[in-house]
Amino acid sequence: MENNENLNHIVFQFVDKNENTEVKPLGAGHINDSYKVVSGENEYVLQRVNHVIFKNVPELQNNILRVTTHIRKKLEEKNVSDIDRKVLSFIPAHDGKLYYKDEEGNYWRMMHYIKDSKSYDAINPELAFRGGLAFGEFQKMLADLPGGPLFETIPNFHNMEFRLESFRESVKNNLSGRLSEVSELVKELEDRAHDMTKAERMHREGKLPKRTNHCDTKVNNILFDDNDEVLCVVDLDTVMPGYVLSDFGDFMRTGANTGEEDDTNLDNVSIDLDVFEGYTKGYLQNAASFLTDVEIENLAFGAKLLTYMQTVRFLTDYIDGDTYYKVKHGQHNLERSLAQFELLKSMEQNFDKMQQIVLEAAAENRMKSEN
Repeated sequence: MENNENLNHIVFQFVDKNENTEVKPLGAGHINDSYKVVSGENEYVLQRVNHVIFKNVPELQNNILRVTTHIRKKLEEKNVSDIDRKVLSFIPAHDGKLYYKDEEGNYWRMMHYIKDSKSYDAINPELAFRGGLAFGEFQKMLADLPGGPLFETIPNFHNMEFRLESFRESVKNNLSGRLSEVSELVKELEDRAHDMTKAERMHREGKLPKRTNHCDTKVNNILFDDNDEVLCVVDLDTVMPGYVLSDFGDFMRTGANTGEEDDTNLDNVSIDLDVFEGYTKGYLQNAASFLTDVEIENLAFGAKLLTYMQTVRFLTDYIDGDTYYKVKHGQHNLERSLAQFELLKSMEQNFDKMQQIVLEAAAENRMKSEN
C-alpha cells in the first residue's frame, strides 16, 4: 500500500491541491488498487492500473474514453436524468492525459465517485433480470461505436483456440509433475475441444460478428441505486472486441452457479435455471434489437463455452504449478477446475432447457417489437 503523502501527491496530478484531502483504500479488487478520495467537497476514485496485466495503459484509457463518451452521448440523446451517475466520468491529469505515470513507472487514473450506489456479489432472479437489462443496454449502446474496433487490452482473452494451445503446451511440458493426477480431466476437456472452438470457426466463415464486449460481466460490475435500479456498468478495462455469447456466458458462469467457483462439495454446484431465465429475459429485452439469429441461437452455448474455458484456464495453471492465479493452497486450482467442470456438466444436462429459455425470450421480444 502507498503512504498517504505519495497518494496525495498523485491525487494532485489530477485536481488542484487541497489541504482537506483524505485517501482511503476502497474495495478488494483482484487486479487494480483502488482508493476513495475526498478532497474538499468532491469525491473521487483513484486507481493504480495493473500494467503487468494491462501492458498498454494509454490504449486502454483511450478505449475507456471512447466508450464512456459514446454512452454519455446516447444518454443525452434520450434526455436521461442524472447522467453523471449513469456512466463513468474520468478526470484528465493536468497534462491532459487520462492517466498519470509516476516515477516508479506505475500508472494512475482518477474518476468521479458515483454516490449512493452499491453492488452485489450474490444474485437472485430479479437482480439477474436487471443485470441482463444493464449488460444488454451496454452492448446495444456500443453497437454503433464509431472509429473502428477497440484496442485488445488483453490479446486473445476469450479466444478458445488460443486457450487450448496454451493448455496443450502445459500438458506437454508438465512443469509441476501433476499431470498424472489430472489425466482423466484432461481427456474430458480434449473430448469437448472441437465443439468448444466453433465460435472462432464461425467468425472465420463470416457467420459470427465481433462486437464491443465488456468481457467481465460479473454481477458486481453493475452499480445499483438504493432502490435496486441499475445505475451503470463499471470496470471497463477489458472492454474490447468479442462475441456477445462470451459476455452472456461469463455472467452465467459466475451468476447462475448454485455453488462457489472453487466449491469442494460438488453437490452444491449446478446451473440455476431461474437466474439463467431472469438474466436472459432482461438481456434480450435490450439486446435482441441488434443481434443476429446466429448470435441468439448461440447464447446458451456461450454459457457452456465460458465455463469450459475457465476449467481449461484453471487446469492449465494447476499443471504449470500455479503461476497465474492467486491460490490459497496447493490444490486450489484443481478444486476450481473440478468445480467449474461440474458446472459445465450441469449445463450440458440442462442445455435443451437453456436453449428453450433463450429462444422463447427472443420470440417474445420479436412479437413486442412488431406490435
